[in-house]
Amino acid sequence: MEAFTITSDQLLQTLGIELWRVPIVVFSSVVIYLVFLLLVRIFGARVLSGLTGFDMVVGVMLGAVAGRVVLGHPPTLTAGIIGLVTLLCCEALFGIVRKHVGVRRAVNAQPTVVLAHGRPQADLMRKTHVSHEDIVSCLRRAGIGDPAQVLCIVLEPSGAMSVLRTSTPFDPVVLRGVLGAERVVAS
Repeated sequence: MEAFTITSDQLLQTLGIELWRVPIVVFSSVVIYLVFLLLVRIFGARVLSGLTGFDMVVGVMLGAVAGRVVLGHPPTLTAGIIGLVTLLCCEALFGIVRKHVGVRRAVNAQPTVVLAHGRPQADLMRKTHVSHEDIVSCLRRAGIGDPAQVLCIVLEPSGAMSVLRTSTPFDPVVLRGVLGAERVVAS
């Protein structure tokens, strides 16, 4: 039986990266980051917030596909480090850029009323990809058995849903900047 040995060339090949691949890894990371932002904007924040088994599988697949594109072939530790650093730098840069109101609206989803005064808002639900089942699940999580007890449900930019009950005091300032707020305040 042959002893397990690793040469310094094999170690460098596994851990290192050819210099010509560095810009490719950086470019791939930036493009994947931008495409992912675009897809989340198109398909809505609900894509990221689901916790069903199917949603978890889709999340793992998205990560696997993005990882392969960023790392290239063969994947190396150095390519992984470069890819992670680039992705985190993109996030930091977008964090700074998002502070500008116009950019924030273009990049972030706007909080949106999906249920007002116990009634689903079908047009806003379609726009945000929220289903009736999502609303019912949100009501159950909040311990609410009757939608009539709800002033509104707001889909937040994070994909989470916030519930405002009719039984608690309400200040319209809470809904400033929320799409569909007039449906709650006007009634």
